[in-house]
Amino acid sequence: MAIAENDTRSQSEANEASQPVVCSYNEWDPLEEVIVGRVDGGAVPPWHVTLQAATPQESWELLKLLSGKPAPDAMVQAAQRDQEEFVKILEREGVIVRRPDPVPQTASFRSPDWEVESGYNVANPRDGLLVVGEEIIETPMAWRSRYFEMNAYRSLLQEYFKAGAKWTAAPRPQLADSLYNEDWELPEKGAPLQFAINESECCFDAADFTRCGRDLFVTRSNVTNYFGIEWLRRHLGDEYNIHEIKTQSRQPMHIDTTFVPLCPGRALYSPDFLDPSQVPEVLKSWELLPAPRPVSTMVQMIDLSSAWLSMNVLMLDEKRVVCEATQEPLIEKLREWGFEPIPCPYTNHYVYGGAFHCSTLDIRRKGSLQSYF
Repeated sequence: MAIAENDTRSQSEANEASQPVVCSYNEWDPLEEVIVGRVDGGAVPPWHVTLQAATPQESWELLKLLSGKPAPDAMVQAAQRDQEEFVKILEREGVIVRRPDPVPQTASFRSPDWEVESGYNVANPRDGLLVVGEEIIETPMAWRSRYFEMNAYRSLLQEYFKAGAKWTAAPRPQLADSLYNEDWELPEKGAPLQFAINESECCFDAADFTRCGRDLFVTRSNVTNYFGIEWLRRHLGDEYNIHEIKTQSRQPMHIDTTFVPLCPGRALYSPDFLDPSQVPEVLKSWELLPAPRPVSTMVQMIDLSSAWLSMNVLMLDEKRVVCEATQEPLIEKLREWGFEPIPCPYTNHYVYGGAFHCSTLDIRRKGSLQSYF
């Protein structure tokens, strides 16, 4: 009997050792390991047209005033409390949590073409890193203040690479003045969208993409252009399909306040930003669930995010979903739809430009590459 038990244990250990260290194909397979960002050491992002195009108009004057300054201590401490509670929930649910290095973002820096007063923060790994299968892709972000942000994740990336992961960096953009539409203005409701960046070089944030196995969905935004989308399409090759979701947001930046896949065949969407009749043909067979209107959660003077961060949830598997504790209408709907909400206070993190999905990066989910359409 002892021999049989030892053989079983040895086989189990061998199977575990053979699992890829990085492997995630969608947003809902059982989550095994995740990176959660850090809020300490951050700065108010330097004022720029790309920031203007992504933030509420009511915050512009204050953002100009605080441009490039270190984030206020009270703001940092409040966000840290929320983040610590989130990490405890993840670990309690059996998820391994990794963190980036505490690299301050408050120093100024320059390239031959431009200079910025500071970086931004390292709170949202979902923006600068994209995991597709066993590959981690560093993305060519359009904000100059984020040019060196991935340095905080360098030791983790090296660790994953040494353990067998594929590590790729998209072409690093020059971010010259010619990339930006300096005449950008907030479009009137219903008017054609304007974008803060043009097509002169490859740019995209990973958070403008969401993954459903062999199919990825993307929004063209103020940080993601068609050049960037085409680069990723060619890089991934014929094994994957990329479909565009046209957002109705007047200040588009990141898909996860517009369209959030929850499980095979079901996705959450913002009624303000998405017309279900206009989704890509492959989604016509899915059940699209309208998110209830967000509960107002403004707790900081600086507002960097859409109110639809209410739907910026993190799936731990096809049922369990971490969501903002104050969003009771959404929690009630998720229960009605058969999910198992795990409420967590996170409004103090909103000022860092993201909620649960933004502030994490799936490293490993237990599942394989499939087609869901």
